[in-house]
Amino acid sequence: MLIELFLFTLVLNFTYCATPIVLWHGMGDSCCNPLSLGRIIKVLKEEIPDVYVKSLMIGKNFYEDTENGFFMNVNLQVENVCQQIKDDENLKNGYNAIGFSQGAQFLRAVAQRCPNGMKNLISFGGQHQGVYGVPKCPAPKHKLCEYLRILLDKGAYWSWVQDEFVQAEYWHDPIREDVYKESSYFLADINNERYFNKTYKDGLTSLNNFIMVLFEKDTMVVPKESEWFGFYTPGQDKEITNLTSSRIYLDDEDRLGLRQMNEEGKLTFLSLNSDHLEFDEEWFVDVIINNYLK
Repeated sequence: MLIELFLFTLVLNFTYCATPIVLWHGMGDSCCNPLSLGRIIKVLKEEIPDVYVKSLMIGKNFYEDTENGFFMNVNLQVENVCQQIKDDENLKNGYNAIGFSQGAQFLRAVAQRCPNGMKNLISFGGQHQGVYGVPKCPAPKHKLCEYLRILLDKGAYWSWVQDEFVQAEYWHDPIREDVYKESSYFLADINNERYFNKTYKDGLTSLNNFIMVLFEKDTMVVPKESEWFGFYTPGQDKEITNLTSSRIYLDDEDRLGLRQMNEEGKLTFLSLNSDHLEFDEEWFVDVIINNYLK
């Protein structure tokens, strides 16, 4: 009887063990800002008792983490995160991932390059087809923001700009598609637009779910449809081609596996009638936590 009770307790503990969660913040933010990801962490722990939450820090402190969101090559950031996840014993049995703004597309790169047990990927306003238009800066009066605007407008594909400025690495010029594919250090690669990397496809299709949240009044992401893998039709910057009509979806090789995932019911498209990353706690709990994290 005692053995049976012991085994039942083990099974019960295993059954209700919460899946860990990995977070990656957006541009101008840091891992533990009490007004942004710090608040998200608090809500997650209130709603999912004993859940382990890892909010990614790129650098030795909050200042470096924020700075690296502007200046550290994205490929190096993804490599760093892959190692962090590999080294974290709490994540060895799998985890869910939530990315905010540019952190969402960076976590997609993690899923493609080093899945390591990622189960569900939740993207809040991620620029999965990049941006073509200067975004509203988190600190609009800061000289750095004005400098970035000039660089992105004039020289996003200069090699030294690609080396040193994060936002240039997901700048997508639909009028110069050939230049974008040739010169984009990050986005063109993870979107499999240079050559077909089957590892990227396998990593993404191994997810249980890929949830993408689009903000309908977004003033930060241009165009906002990039949050659902939509983008300007090549050759101009007015009309939008949505995911299911795009080359990335209709390609014979299904380069990212998005068509396969859609047919398998693994893609979820959510939208909010608000500006970039504006959502309330009740919606986050009811729609995201209850459906995908518990």
